[in-house]
Amino acid sequence: MRRNGKERKDRAPGRSQGPYQEIIGRTWIFRGSHRGRVNRKNIIWHELIGLRVRVVGSTHPGFVGIEGYIVDETRNTLVIIGEKVWRVPKNVCIFEFETEDGTKIKIPGERLVGRPEMRLKKRWRK
Repeated sequence: MRRNGKERKDRAPGRSQGPYQEIIGRTWIFRGSHRGRVNRKNIIWHELIGLRVRVVGSTHPGFVGIEGYIVDETRNTLVIIGEKVWRVPKNVCIFEFETEDGTKIKIPGERLVGRPEMRLKKRWRK
């Protein structure tokens, strides 16, 4: 095993730099045809990938102010890409989503916890 070789400096052998690192500098964002249909009433049941998001509140002060586009969603986290990549937990943050028409929607992360496909089946009180 070579250590600190010129071509492998500060990298473990055989490992990539990490997911999503190659799209940081690009303007690639998935924008589906359904983005215009997202509104305040139905955002919980919609796909969040591709939406612009900002963290406006959190119990952990390091998450406040993160903004960018959502590129991946798991049961408990959102992967947000901006000037770098963040994996933000849903249950401790308050998110502000921006729709295509420019409206801003604030949602507590507790309402987003769960797999995206299982959120469709949940019934929410109004």
